[in-house]
Amino acid sequence: MSEFIYLIPAITVLIGALTLMFMSMYEKYSVKSFITVSTLFLVIALGFSLLRFTESYSVQPFNELLNNVLIFDTFSNFFDILLILGTILTLLIGEHYFQHRSYFKGEFFSILLFALFGMMLLGHTNELVTAYIALEIASFSVYIMVGVNTEDSKRVEAIFKYLVLGAFIGAFYLLGTVLVYGATATTNLSELGAYITSHSGDDMILVYIGLTLILFTFLFKIAAFPFQSWVLDVYRGAPMVITAYMASTFKIAIFSFFLRAILQDIAPIIDFWDGIISVIIVLTLVFGTWLAVTQTIIKRMLAASSIVHTGYLLLAFIALSYKDGEILNIDSAYATMFYLIAYLLSALGAFGLASHIISETNVRVTYDDFKGLAHERPFLAAMMTIFLFSLAGIPSTIGFIGKFYVFTEAIHAGYIGLTTLAVIATIVSVYYYFKLIAVMYFYPAPLTCSIEGFNDKRVSTYAIAFVAILTILGGVGSAIVFFIPVLNIDSIITLSQTAVQSLFIK
Repeated sequence: MSEFIYLIPAITVLIGALTLMFMSMYEKYSVKSFITVSTLFLVIALGFSLLRFTESYSVQPFNELLNNVLIFDTFSNFFDILLILGTILTLLIGEHYFQHRSYFKGEFFSILLFALFGMMLLGHTNELVTAYIALEIASFSVYIMVGVNTEDSKRVEAIFKYLVLGAFIGAFYLLGTVLVYGATATTNLSELGAYITSHSGDDMILVYIGLTLILFTFLFKIAAFPFQSWVLDVYRGAPMVITAYMASTFKIAIFSFFLRAILQDIAPIIDFWDGIISVIIVLTLVFGTWLAVTQTIIKRMLAASSIVHTGYLLLAFIALSYKDGEILNIDSAYATMFYLIAYLLSALGAFGLASHIISETNVRVTYDDFKGLAHERPFLAAMMTIFLFSLAGIPSTIGFIGKFYVFTEAIHAGYIGLTTLAVIATIVSVYYYFKLIAVMYFYPAPLTCSIEGFNDKRVSTYAIAFVAILTILGGVGSAIVFFIPVLNIDSIITLSQTAVQSLFIK
């Protein structure tokens, strides 16, 4: 029974998804009922995850049945909490958006929880085929959510582009897995790690090729260059709330698996990809910045900027280095996890607030459409400013602390040139983020965007305000709320350290 406790969060989410699926058979339930039931199951799952929030542990429950394919440790629990929290916030922020779009039915919320289940499973995975299954559960659920409005041609175009490219890159993953198995006779990551430490030379050729193909899948899912072509169209075509979910929560799930694999199992050979990753970082930062600067539609600008943030995260990845049996710069892993938290809050807040604004009107699309928002809705404009400050890395926000840690660790690892480029990209980002702030505050509102009677007293408003508060507290939390330990920057780093160290418990 004690082993079963570790499975409860994931099982609760799965039961919630099935419950919502059966509820969707009956038309008597409103969208609000589905949001309430979804949130209830997620809160229960979050509560069980928080029970071992600060403990350091690593267990493999029911190992005879699961055959060492899943690991439940502090690391996976850390990501479970982030993923569940991100899903809860997505539901609450999109509450009004969901209720004012007729195409959001009960089954949509069931699919959302199935996506979360796949993401959580991915964070616990210790085997390549199981990871592929978990990734596809999450991916196919996201495909469906992107194209949930089948009457909109942009939605249909977005889902087909994402589906075709996703299936194509999935074939790379499977081919890589086959090559790894052909060389090592295993797909278990722990056994693969043991093979890597005991072999070299020609014995490793297939392993390198196979893992490189799997790396392509990772780069596609996080939208790194040259696999970013789908981002603008898919993010633009997807419903705004789903765009927020993809840009923040889904990206975290991808990092949870690959960060585990790198730190725990393939660390001895990670330097093999340094040259490739360095080039990808340069192109991702340059191309992403160029795309963001040239966009006139806010949604596409935020989508393009997410590519730049992928470059920052890859910079933290490359700062990890291995020598004499140990990772030299483990602090870079802590910086990565902190940045994931910062980006989750900032991206979810920015995309979510945009969906909140357009929930009763579809006219706020371009920069010009946001003119005068500060005069009409000063509260919303202030929160958007906070999120944009964080995305741009302005001091006093959690985004600044995240960038500071990433750049510091990259310099410490010797990547001064790449860090300089990342700093330049950050400076340029001030232009396209502050451009939106400028039009909100320093221009009169166009008549076409009048939204008289716009109701701000709703759940989504308070959810966005909560995220904005966390964004500020994560940046200056240790200075102004030192009496709340979990909001202390040092406490977040400590939790990240505890999570990473649980990977090495034998």
